[in-house]
This record gives sequence, structure tokens and C-alpha cells, in this order.
Amino acid sequence: MKSVEIVKAPEGHSGSGFFATSFDEVIGIARSNSLWPLPFATSCCGIEFMATMGSHYDIARFGSERPSFSPRQADILMVMGTIAKKMAPIVKQVYLQMAEPRWVMAMGACASSGGIFDTYSVLQGIDRIIPVDVYVPGCPPRPEQVIDGLMQIQELARNESLRRRNSDEYQQLLQSYNIQ
Repeated sequence: MKSVEIVKAPEGHSGSGFFATSFDEVIGIARSNSLWPLPFATSCCGIEFMATMGSHYDIARFGSERPSFSPRQADILMVMGTIAKKMAPIVKQVYLQMAEPRWVMAMGACASSGGIFDTYSVLQGIDRIIPVDVYVPGCPPRPEQVIDGLMQIQELARNESLRRRNSDEYQQLLQSYNIQ
């Protein structure tokens, strides 16, 4: 049996021909339904992402209509596959070029923890260089898992306060990664 997600209407006041709600609610709904992913694919997880983009799974129905290949126009950095230590500065630079608010998804065992490659040349998880919001497990993860991760990021985008990114806690997190 297929489960159906019921989207609740934003809280507010309605009357004859109008609906009033908070600005944060409206922005959250708009953000969550128009996320543009930036795929940073290096191996087999990239192939699974292509399957997720295809017509059978179609992540366009979640507002990710087109992948962005410019960091300045992307909302989600999706790191997929093995990241060599020499690539770490590039991943960090791509992250820094993204505008706020930005979210990061580590897709697959290699991006999350280095996977089976416990060697000197492989980064043992991208969370050592940039903050990660959602981890998608698997080697490679199935398209359903990728969609679940995308839905988790949608939930973060919908409920995140517009002021969170300016908080001291968030700034300390960025400083812990040497990101200004």
C-alpha cells in the first residue's frame, strides 16, 4: 500500500478572499519546493542519481526540476562517491561559492565515511571539511533512498528560521570547519 503525505496548510487567518500567515511560513514553503541540486558525482553513486533524475523516479516532482551546474545557483550540494584528499579543497571551494541558505547531502558510503577505501588518499567522509545536513546510506544508495534524503532536506528548508544562519551557533559551526 502506498503512503500519501498530507501537506498541511500554513497556520494563519483566512477570510473572504484572503489568507494571512507569517513571512517565515511562506518563505519556507517556497524554499522547500524549489530546491536546485548541484551534483558532485565521482563514481557509481552518480549513476544512481541519474536514475533518480529519470522519468521512473522523477525528482522534479519535489521541486528539483533541474540540476544546477553552477554553485551560485544551487541550493543543495549533493556529494556522491569517493572523494580523494586532493579533491577536498575543490569540494570546500564549491561549498563556499554557494549562496546561503545551502544544504549538503552526503550520498553513499564513500561520501559519508570513505566506504571501503580506508587508504591514505581517500577522505574518510566529507563532514571532515564541510558541514553535512543529510546522510544517505548505501553502496550505492537506491533512488528511493535519495528521494528520502531530498525530502529530509525539504523538511529542513521548510522549517528553518530565516534568522538561523545568522545565529552564533551556526557561525561557530562554520568556524569549526575554517569557513568564514
